[in-house]
Amino acid sequence: MNSDPSDDDDIAAPTVARGNQAPLRLEEFLPYRVNVMASLVSQALSRIYAERYGIGVPEWRVLVTLGQYGMMTGKAIGAHSHMHKTKVSRAVALLEKRKLVTRRANRADLRESFLTLAPAGRAMYDDLAPSALEFAERLAEAIEPADRAAFERAMTRLTERSAKLAAEFAKGKRSE
Repeated sequence: MNSDPSDDDDIAAPTVARGNQAPLRLEEFLPYRVNVMASLVSQALSRIYAERYGIGVPEWRVLVTLGQYGMMTGKAIGAHSHMHKTKVSRAVALLEKRKLVTRRANRADLRESFLTLAPAGRAMYDDLAPSALEFAERLAEAIEPADRAAFERAMTRLTERSAKLAAEFAKGKRSE
């Protein structure tokens, strides 16, 4: 076993040189860049509601979805917010424990419940909404006003294409 540090340089040099010519470079890979941006935005936004209300991302999504739609099932919340049913269930349980969400059995299907914001949950939503909207405005300031419509179109198209690709891969096929 050789402890000469110059040997490490010999190993690292080809790796660095290859990095510049690699066919797939993570920092230029669109799915990675979108994920990093989403993660950073989520981290920054979550500081607003985590510090003020002690809730996490899943609870925030449930709260805001119910604030927007009024009454939904957990399954519908999961579909709308792109969260797995387990995360939705845990978030609802936490919000219910804090008396922010109420549950009413669905008489037509006793396996599911209708969820609504309790008065304290509605107050939290009403208090939180302006801060969230201000955050979104501050974030959007990074985009020139003349570019915002194009950015919105690009976001919509990327979201639609992502959903299409996810569905295709879920079915086990590739097209295009």
